[in-house]
Amino acid sequence: MPDVFVNYRTGDGEETAVAIERELSHRFPGGRIFRAGKSLTPGRPFGPDLITNVRRSGALIAVIGPRWTEYTQLHDAGDWVRKEIEEAFRCAVPVIPVLVGRTTERLREEGLPPSLAPLAACHSIRFDTHDAEYGLRRIGDAVADLVPGLASYARQAGPDADPGTSPYNSMANVSGGTNIQARDIGGDAGGTIIKDVHASLHLGSGAQHNHAPHLSGDGAQYVAGDNNGGVHHSWNRERRKEDGSR
Repeated sequence: MPDVFVNYRTGDGEETAVAIERELSHRFPGGRIFRAGKSLTPGRPFGPDLITNVRRSGALIAVIGPRWTEYTQLHDAGDWVRKEIEEAFRCAVPVIPVLVGRTTERLREEGLPPSLAPLAACHSIRFDTHDAEYGLRRIGDAVADLVPGLASYARQAGPDADPGTSPYNSMANVSGGTNIQARDIGGDAGGTIIKDVHASLHLGSGAQHNHAPHLSGDGAQYVAGDNNGGVHHSWNRERRKEDGSR
């Protein structure tokens, strides 16, 4: 059974729910994260599976999109987004509201059905799509603190990691050769670290030449292109006007 249940409204925060489920599944592998669109078994009645997985979860993440409170279904007792959150409250499963984007407001009791009123009092996490990596890390840390099994698994993933760095995102004492880092960099990289370079970059002494000849010194000459007619030099002679020039 899962440790974390991801609750979301299709069409309002669905992409964020997918991102959360993928990140948490990467950080805590082994089928610990439940998201209906991925985790339900085809051919089985989905209702009992949803309720069972909520009850057995250590935390429920409620993805709150910009229009979440505007959906009329929220006031329908048969709405599954609502029923999953209600079940979490009944079973004392911690609920973490995740507010998607910078403009999504915190929930207020007056805008919610009475059974969902406790949701307004739950401490929320804002997921800024412009800094998704930071938001996903915060969500992962939050559920790791709430669910003992996840905290233990995170420690096992990186027992030698330095304190304060992610156990699966660190490099140490890098020197020589080519090193590729897929995620955040932590620890002693042993030199200069450059991220997200999209142009030529030069560090150190000496000149830099990018796919072009470089000539220096007295009398250096360079002609690019086709030189089928030859190259001629003249000094102290008036330049002949080209046709059409003024």
